[in-house]
Amino acid sequence: MRILIVEDEPGIANFLRDGLEEEAFAVDVAGTGNKGLEMAQLNEYDIILLDWMVPGISGIEVCRQIRKENAVVPIIFLTAKDTVNDIVFGLEAGANDYIKKPLQFEELLARIRVQLRTREGEHAILNVGNIEMNLETHQVFNNSKEIVLTQKEFSLLEYLIRNKGKVCTRTRIIEHVWDIHFDADTSVIDVYIKFLRKKLDMGNDYIHTIRGVGYIMRED
Repeated sequence: MRILIVEDEPGIANFLRDGLEEEAFAVDVAGTGNKGLEMAQLNEYDIILLDWMVPGISGIEVCRQIRKENAVVPIIFLTAKDTVNDIVFGLEAGANDYIKKPLQFEELLARIRVQLRTREGEHAILNVGNIEMNLETHQVFNNSKEIVLTQKEFSLLEYLIRNKGKVCTRTRIIEHVWDIHFDADTSVIDVYIKFLRKKLDMGNDYIHTIRGVGYIMRED
């Protein structure tokens, strides 16, 4: 999952980035409203954390502009404002949720999970064939037997299952799972695909290779 943080205070931005990366999210950070809007227009994000009072274009205006072009990406405002009018104003601008500063990371993480589940129309469980992923407990099961995965393996499997039936290109995978945004060596993806197939004892039954392009998760 790939997240954009638009926050001008380095301490808060670094705190959020480090915490979210530990939770296996790929994270981009923008320090101004202008840069945040530019990144949101150029890249595909699963969720955007947006400070209300960023330099340049205000967070409210960034939210409005994003909504004109992208009606589905969840946006959570990070704000010190706490009056009912302020909250309503932010939500009417297109935000899905808000969290007050100073924020508690666990609360923010819970709100992010809720937005992601709501967007995908899912519960905390993802399934493909006999494989079951619990996004809240970070557990994976194959025929009820728990399989221990590393964070990157978990993130890769989650990305593939969320995009079940769609071709996941190497570029998209490296951006969303490894947070690399340049022409990098993507052979690491093949290594982790091999790990997943072996650990989950799935062979080529679910994860199919699209030669020269990437991978696709299918149940047939």
